Amino acid sequence: MAYFLALDIGGTKTDYLLADETRELARIRTGTIKRMRTDASTAAANLDHALAQLTALSGISPQSIARTCIGTAGETVPLVTDWLREAFASRVSGDLILLGDVEIALDAAFQGGPGVLVMAGTGSNVAGRMPNGTLVTAGGWGPELADQGSGHKIGREGLRAALLARDEQLPSTLLDAVMKFWKLASLDHLIEYANARPAPDFSRLTEVVLRCANQGDVVAAEVLRREGQDLAWLVRVVFHRIQAASPADAPLPPLAFTGSIMEKVQPVRDALIASVRAEFPVLHTLDGVIDPIAGALWRARTSSHS
Repeated sequence: MAYFLALDIGGTKTDYLLADETRELARIRTGTIKRMRTDASTAAANLDHALAQLTALSGISPQSIARTCIGTAGETVPLVTDWLREAFASRVSGDLILLGDVEIALDAAFQGGPGVLVMAGTGSNVAGRMPNGTLVTAGGWGPELADQGSGHKIGREGLRAALLARDEQLPSTLLDAVMKFWKLASLDHLIEYANARPAPDFSRLTEVVLRCANQGDVVAAEVLRREGQDLAWLVRVVFHRIQAASPADAPLPPLAFTGSIMEKVQPVRDALIASVRAEFPVLHTLDGVIDPIAGALWRARTSSHS
């Protein structure tokens, strides 16, 4: 029996999945082991804790692992990769594969084949893989420069729209809902809080915008529709780049989704799909959202090189 370990390393957390050839045996989450986000001793402690938990849950020792696949942003940064290679070489047996978080997410959806993936949570990014394996991305430049359709952008644009609606004397419950959510007693307090440095976590306002939209608030609904359309623009950019590099008769690759916005904020997803289908009517979309760590597990099971 061969055993495989998959990791999805984020900036604040790391997900681990232990499996054999056919079954998942244990899945856990710890703090990050990404060296760009934490010091070496904390990363080592988090990794040791994770391996101990996996062993306790499955009865499988790290020295029984045939292959590990890790997906992480910063996969080309020596500080990240050197530490991971050294840490796993001393703790876990078998081959080690290091990939970008975008690549394992694409593998989770398309298992090495062509496709386009929308990633939207606190931030956002769109990635595609051509039939020849080349990766194409659009967006993902951070909250001040991009992140269309993200939780951060929805929250910030929702508050901007609520204030504009107040100026224009348009009916909306959104501003009062934000003040209640942030527990602020007056508009002056809201302005001070929203403009503070460091800035508040605007992504948490996504639930407020969604709730108001679901209750019929036109201002909130328009924010969600517009963010979905802005994110759709990036999807169309990626499709155009894939088409430009593909044979004229090549079929349009499918579209998949991951992240909390794509999972929980249906108006954004609906607006995105409608906007893309306006240009690409034959678009095929995968249901639900994909789990990126499943791509790392697929790669660990099917790859034969380190």
